[in-house]
Amino acid sequence: MDYHELMNLAKDASKQSYSPFSRFAVGAAVLAKSGKIYTGCNVENSSFGMTICAERCAIFKAVSEGEREILAVAIYSPNSDDCNPCGACRQVMYEFQGDNEVEIITESLSNLNIRKLSEYLPYGFKI
Repeated sequence: MDYHELMNLAKDASKQSYSPFSRFAVGAAVLAKSGKIYTGCNVENSSFGMTICAERCAIFKAVSEGEREILAVAIYSPNSDDCNPCGACRQVMYEFQGDNEVEIITESLSNLNIRKLSEYLPYGFKI
């Protein structure tokens, strides 16, 4: 998989963001083990606990379609250089990484940054 293509899909997904409160749009594209790609955007709510991040939106779409292993997640925000996942998203990625460690793709100054999930969450919780 070309991670530039994955990032472009994340950029497209960020255009669907519903972020009237923070004005911080985020899009994500998830590559599942099956080879299918799922996209998502952040969706805010005036009851902030009801808000969902782009990464979890995309992962939950994948899971709802029967996917159980995520290989890579591209994250993009037009509001931030090198937009990184929050702690909740890191834990959800950890839950669905399967046998292959998730690669997280971000972008700064048009260069892709590719990091392993363990760099973000060295001691993830799993039952």
